[in-house]
Amino acid sequence: MLHFTRWQIAATLLVSILFCALLIPNILPPHVLQSLPSFMQRTMTLGLDLQGGSYILLEVDTNAIRTERANNLRDDVRRVLRDARIGYSNLTIQNAAVQVRLREAKDMPEALRKLREIAAPVGGLFGAQGGADVEVAEAGDNVIRLTLTEPGLNDRVRQAVTQSIEIVRRRVDELGTVEPLIQRQGADRVLVQVPGLQDPGRLKELLGKTAQLTFRMVDMSMSAQQAIETRPPPESEVLMSSDQPPVPYLIERRVVVSGEDLVDAQPGFDQRTNEPIVTFRFNNNGARRFGQATQQNVGRPFAIVLDNEVISAPVIREPILGGSGQISGNFTVQQANDLAILLRAGALPAPLNIVEERTVGAGLGQDSIEAGKLAAYVGTALVVVFMFATYGFFGLIANIAVFVNVGMIFGTLSLLQATLTLPGIAGIVLTVGMAVDSNVVIFERIREEFRNGRSALASVDSGFKEALRTIVDANITSLIAGLILFYIGTGPVRGFALTLSIGIITTMFTAYTLTRLMVAAWIWWARPTHIPI
Repeated sequence: MLHFTRWQIAATLLVSILFCALLIPNILPPHVLQSLPSFMQRTMTLGLDLQGGSYILLEVDTNAIRTERANNLRDDVRRVLRDARIGYSNLTIQNAAVQVRLREAKDMPEALRKLREIAAPVGGLFGAQGGADVEVAEAGDNVIRLTLTEPGLNDRVRQAVTQSIEIVRRRVDELGTVEPLIQRQGADRVLVQVPGLQDPGRLKELLGKTAQLTFRMVDMSMSAQQAIETRPPPESEVLMSSDQPPVPYLIERRVVVSGEDLVDAQPGFDQRTNEPIVTFRFNNNGARRFGQATQQNVGRPFAIVLDNEVISAPVIREPILGGSGQISGNFTVQQANDLAILLRAGALPAPLNIVEERTVGAGLGQDSIEAGKLAAYVGTALVVVFMFATYGFFGLIANIAVFVNVGMIFGTLSLLQATLTLPGIAGIVLTVGMAVDSNVVIFERIREEFRNGRSALASVDSGFKEALRTIVDANITSLIAGLILFYIGTGPVRGFALTLSIGIITTMFTAYTLTRLMVAAWIWWARPTHIPI
């Protein structure tokens, strides 16, 4: 057990030095770090609790999803019955159900068959969860009721949360922040943590907007005021502008082009008025539809609508066939930039409501760092003193291994560019205590063998050999617990589990391989006849 080949010695020292060297970029001044190659700039990121920042918990508006699905279902019913040339009346929405009355009783079997084709299996293409998202049934008196099922709504909420996470991540990344934490929490919530962002106002504005952009024609059949005083046509609605005071517009419900066809949006300035604008560009499908609409409606105004609010309603002077254009609306520079961010990131599938928000100040984060440092220093010092007082020279070897172990932990965190949190520091402090546990097992075994009359060399060799199984079993069980915590935990729990798991792996390396190498080197050099424990 105490014999090392040259390549084993070289590999042990190389791994120890390399992982400890990965810690160096964290202590370099910023200007020195920037001058290094990119692969040498890997550093740890301080978490929200250490450097301050913004914490926002968002909840997907399930009522909005229910309402939108019911509206879409009503439109599908209208389309299917019209295509099948089946007469109907009283197409209404009641709670989570759509009702329609057929004019002829003989059309009931055909209508039921056609409408049941609207239902989609829950859980994707193959319906892994079973059932359908819509139940179609005859309600009597020539009435058909289409009811949204609870599994179907839950599945849509799940999909909305998944899609929202990606869109929120793109929006936050556009702010240029470092290492934001964006993850699902529960069935319908999204957690957003942005370290270093002290003013959450702009972040809340970006995350609170659905950013559903549509291009629609303005209805010229009557004025908006007349529509308000009477009632608008069935295919139109009254929307207010973003001006102060707001101006009403009568807008057709039919969408000419939606924001889904946008491929780029950038802030800029109008060359004529020097006002901030947003330039946009459509994909091929959007460019074709937008070109056709502007070609057929020259002289008519069309509206650019964002979240049911009219940004602008310019008149089409000539066909716009290039697939690009600009949005103007008395923007400030920041408003134009934020709108471009929203359009590039895409629209949220449903509104996100802010459930909880916190701002951790940089001062509080610095206090946490100092408290974590103090705990680490005191804990490490006590461990070092105890090991040296109890095991003497062997305790000194163990302390060297512990310092290398801590350096390897920080080096690994830097390599992974992980986020270090206050619970993560607690995990490192705990690892320091666990690291010497393995050495204690080895040293006590060596002392026991020496007391039983074995020679110094045989006692050390047997001590390492017999302690190996105990060390591996103890650390493997702790590693399994750490991995489970990391897999099912969230936020601070994951930070603790990450540093604990990395610490367990480096502990097994340093406590058994590095410590054994140092003890073997001492025996080869000193040729002892007595064990100094």
